[in-house]
Order: sequence, then structure tokens, then C-alpha cells
Amino acid sequence: MNSSSAQTSNLYRLIVISIMGTISVLLMFLNFPLPFPFIPAYLRIDVSDIPALIAGIIFSPVAGVVVVAIKNILYVLVTGISDPIGALANFFAGMFYVVPVSFMYMKSRSMKSVLIGLGIGTLLMTIGLSLLNYILFIPAYSWFMGWEEMSESVKRSTVLVGILPFNLIKGMIVGVVFALIFTKLKNWIQKK
Repeated sequence: MNSSSAQTSNLYRLIVISIMGTISVLLMFLNFPLPFPFIPAYLRIDVSDIPALIAGIIFSPVAGVVVVAIKNILYVLVTGISDPIGALANFFAGMFYVVPVSFMYMKSRSMKSVLIGLGIGTLLMTIGLSLLNYILFIPAYSWFMGWEEMSESVKRSTVLVGILPFNLIKGMIVGVVFALIFTKLKNWIQKK
């Protein structure tokens, strides 16, 4: 590959990743709470990881993670939130979800590999976010907001009754939507 076509390819990749990051942040604003009283209302479902999934399977797992990072950086800048903990948690959730899907697709470019990746990503996001919330994010929120530190039993019930089922449901919803989109874009994606 000559220097000019390599530069064009890199520019194309950069443009697509940037556009996917921008679409992701817009999709973040289209969110809804789950209708279950045991899941806290601040946990809201969105499909903002779908552009990262697309970038991940077109280019690489790293490209998918970059889209997730762009989404969260733009979200913090656009909303002006003074609390970066939620954006950091969203970054880890997206990373745990996107990497297995794009990695599995890179190994075997098929619908089956996408579905396996979505299953692994859902489990990884659910378990990873449960652990990170218990160990890091919940204590960080308490410290950041100046609240009294939560007891171990309150943290455990928050994770087991709220965060764990939320991420499991979110992974399944995003997975179904992405699988439907992937079936429509499969031929286009395989040409890339």
C-alpha cells in the first residue's frame, strides 16, 4: 500500500470514528428508565453503544473503545456535568460490551460470532459494572457528593437489586437492537 492510500485509509477511519462518536453522544440523550420499581430511576437505558459496536466490527476493538471514549468526553462537555463518575462508569460499561463483540467478529465474520460476542459482552458488562460499582463508583459518589459512606449491606443490595439487573437488561436490549441493525448492514460491513 502506498503512502497516499494509507493516508486516505487513516483519514477515512478517523472520520468514521469521529462521526460514530458524535452519533453515540446524541443517542445518549434518547434514554428511558426501566419500569421496575427496584431499579433506581437514574439508571436509564440508551442505545448509544451501537455506533461503537459498528466501528468495532468495521475496524477493530480499539476503534470501538475510542468511539465510547469520544461519546463520554462529548457528553461531559455538552452537559457540563460536574460529576465525571457517571461518564467514567458509562465508559467502562461500553468498553466491557464493545470489545468482546468486535473481538469475536474479527475472529469469525459471522452473525453467530456477533451473537456470541453480544452474550459475552452482556455478561462482562453486568459482572464488571457490578464489581466496579461496589468497589469504586458507589464509594466515589458518596465521597464526591459529601454523603455518609454507605454500609456494606446497602452497597451490596444496590448492586444486586439495581445495578446488576439493569446492566443485564440493558445488554439484552442493546444486543437485540444491534443484531437487527447488523442483519441490515451485514453486506456493507463485510465490504469494509
